Amino acid sequence: MPLIRRLPDNLVNQIAAGEVVERPAAALKELVENALDAGARRIAIDLQAGGIDHLSVDDDGCGMAPAEMRLAIERHATSKLPDGDLSTIATMGFRGEALPSIASVATLTLTSRPAEGDGWQLVIDNGRLVADGPAPATFGTRVAVDALFAAVPARRKFLKSERSELAACIDVVRRLAMARPDVAFELRHGSGDGGSRRLLSVAAAADAGPAALVARLAALLGPDFADNAVPIDLDREGVLLGGLAGIPTYNRGIADHQYLFVNRRPVKDRMLIGALRGAYQDLLARDRHPVVALFLDVPSDFVDVNVHPAKTEVRFRDAAMVRGLIVSGLRRALDAAGHRASTQVSAAALGAFNVPSPGLSRVGDAPMTWSNGAPLAEPPRLFSDFPPAFVAPDAGLAIAPPPAMSGPDHPPGAARFPLGAARGQIANTYIVAETDDALILVDQHAAHERLTLERMNAALGQGGVAAQALLMPQVVELDEIAAGRIADRATELAELGLEVEAFGPTAVLVRATPALLGSTDVEGLVRDLADDLSAWGRAVTLKERLDGIAATMACHGSVRAGRALSIAEMNALLREMEITPHSGQCNHGRPTWVRLARTDIEKLFGRR
Repeated sequence: MPLIRRLPDNLVNQIAAGEVVERPAAALKELVENALDAGARRIAIDLQAGGIDHLSVDDDGCGMAPAEMRLAIERHATSKLPDGDLSTIATMGFRGEALPSIASVATLTLTSRPAEGDGWQLVIDNGRLVADGPAPATFGTRVAVDALFAAVPARRKFLKSERSELAACIDVVRRLAMARPDVAFELRHGSGDGGSRRLLSVAAAADAGPAALVARLAALLGPDFADNAVPIDLDREGVLLGGLAGIPTYNRGIADHQYLFVNRRPVKDRMLIGALRGAYQDLLARDRHPVVALFLDVPSDFVDVNVHPAKTEVRFRDAAMVRGLIVSGLRRALDAAGHRASTQVSAAALGAFNVPSPGLSRVGDAPMTWSNGAPLAEPPRLFSDFPPAFVAPDAGLAIAPPPAMSGPDHPPGAARFPLGAARGQIANTYIVAETDDALILVDQHAAHERLTLERMNAALGQGGVAAQALLMPQVVELDEIAAGRIADRATELAELGLEVEAFGPTAVLVRATPALLGSTDVEGLVRDLADDLSAWGRAVTLKERLDGIAATMACHGSVRAGRALSIAEMNALLREMEITPHSGQCNHGRPTWVRLARTDIEKLFGRR
């Protein structure tokens, strides 16, 4: 058996580098974090070939004396744990492994000058100190890394393309810049011809307050994000949650646009991501992801950041409380967004318009008609026909109209209503409404589906959904496994207003349905619920998946596409949308309405 022996220092450093420095972006992250911990207010970054050939970080922080520089390139030497207590870490870095690990797999040039002292420079070539002496330097520190993994070809061949490595570096800088609006960042990338281009540049704010944070997020993520996001501000037991969360209709096909921070440290923690997913559970389709920038500030002894070499995962003392804080904080902010929909939805809709050539003599094969069959030349009566209260047949839609909707002082117009006055219906599917300065198009099924879901959620919060007995109980045939799933959950389904019982091995008997749904497709509803139960498994109670169950039921109890509505019905739907949270998107995350500004419509016809 081989004798146990100590590994040489250069091999130890290379092993550590495998944990800390797997690509240029990882090295860049460590160096920028060091600059922030040094008190820098300006950080300049230069890259070449995506950081593979060269990367440098130049800061105006406190700088180091020669003796400190020599210690900094040794393993586990750090200035960031003055009392040696790992439970109260208040800095970005603390392990003391970054510089020696990087220096073991690249050529590292460390140049620094403290406030009172001269400049000094160290050069380490793949673990060997090759230069140690005075050098001209400005106040602060500059770290340059050249030829990363050049002496470790097995590691270098696993790097991705230059473009992919550059994208990872940009993401690292962007996340760190989000967390510190009081620090200026500049990122440049050099090309093969010797030139360079600036990829990111943000100025330092006077402080790191909420206003500066919003401005920094808008600068880094674009004004579209700020325009389509709601602010988060929640304090619970000394744990603070802030930032911006995109409204559900402003979403992405991948989860790369979720920026999470704990004590201004960028993290990619599974528990936090799970809480985020739970907050948007019934607001987005399964293959869509929200865009958020969330900042969690907790006492240093409440979180352990020493659970991952790259410090991207954390462990909370009370994870359940943190999860509840994130879910409730996001839901509260999204509830306050009301019926908002993404501004990008309207822009995309406008871009889809085809402007006909002047020679065409007709617009379509059939004229658009109002829901009552009248041609466009005969505009329908609006709010003067509104009944005291309206119940849409077969839909369970009951709304009391706003007061004083017509009369000599309040003509039947749209100025007082965000979603305007209904003017007609297209293809018995889309409601056309008009405001003072825009045209509103509403998907009637998607909108009513959301309204029904919100009513069901409110009823559930008040003790349960009222059941409506069927005149004749209905038998629904299923396969034996599906029928068993439904029968096993009969007690839980009864709390949701659906009363079922086993009716032989391959069928269930439905005696009542949720009253909120009105007349509904009982067979389709039961089959869809059986599919839901199959996907969730027996371990999940329906109370844990109330949103999913309610969403399935709401879909079956909503006004269907293809159904003609009267003007009063359309206006009732619009008015309830205006006062219902999340009505800007359906239960699957799709928009329920689109706004086309009058100026944009005028552009379509060449009036602007």
